[in-house]
Amino acid sequence: MKGKVFSVNISERKGEVKIPKEKIVLVENYGVKGDAHAQEGSSKQVSLLSWERMNEEFFCLKTAEIKPGIFAENITTEGIDLRLVTIRDKLQINDVVIEISEIGKKCHNYCEIFKKVGKCLMPKEGVFGKIIKGGEVKKGDIIKVIPKIDVGILTISDSCFLGKRKDESGVYIKEKCVNLGWYVVNYNVVADEIEQIKEQLLQLCKSCDLVLTTGGTGITKRDVTPEATKQVIEKELPGINEILRVKGFEKTSSAILSRGISGVRGKTLIINFPGSLNAVKESFEILLDTIQHSIEMLREFPHEKN
Repeated sequence: MKGKVFSVNISERKGEVKIPKEKIVLVENYGVKGDAHAQEGSSKQVSLLSWERMNEEFFCLKTAEIKPGIFAENITTEGIDLRLVTIRDKLQINDVVIEISEIGKKCHNYCEIFKKVGKCLMPKEGVFGKIIKGGEVKKGDIIKVIPKIDVGILTISDSCFLGKRKDESGVYIKEKCVNLGWYVVNYNVVADEIEQIKEQLLQLCKSCDLVLTTGGTGITKRDVTPEATKQVIEKELPGINEILRVKGFEKTSSAILSRGISGVRGKTLIINFPGSLNAVKESFEILLDTIQHSIEMLREFPHEKN
């Protein structure tokens, strides 16, 4: 999901309308340079509000003059529905990265709109964030929403479960997710048992945007990951594992014997990776863009027009 910066705004004192500026400088873990609300370590180092929503809510009120900064927002956005973002999503503007930390706030009754009409948009739709990476922002800059991805990792292997073999594949997935800025909320190892796998998948779907399994996709009697996954998903995504088999076959003919499946349960994407470390590495690289796009679709982000 993308939009634009409609205006950048600063106030030197709290309780005042922010004044549009040519550009602002965001300082890492501090806020907007020169702004009264900037504070090191604060959860509300920068604030954003939608220009469209400001006008939708107040366009009919002749007593209220709608202008950027009137709600004390640092960045007035355009073309982006901030109601779709959530805590820990990231906003990228040029080199600047903002991690959303709060949505809405208590209104202190001092914004100009509230004084005139008795209500304010900031308590419900104001978006606040921490500055992860600083830099300059100006009107017209592109804003890109990078959705947070909470990941559950499940290694399915009798030998790993019994401690006879080190779980290299699951550990690799965990490290890869962390390096990408995703949030690993659960990592577990289970035996090749349908009911155990099914139970774990159901639990992970309650708290994760993405569930990645590794192992149990082969053709031996104990390989039952696809069978368990099929009992959990609501919509199958056959193309995901089809491309993994095709690309894998280019390197080793045995790749076509992998029976992994993928699909969706609720708003959670589930993908079966093979068990071998090399296959997991290859699979991850092949699917990286697809995973991120799928999460955006499940979050119902608007499709970008080509």
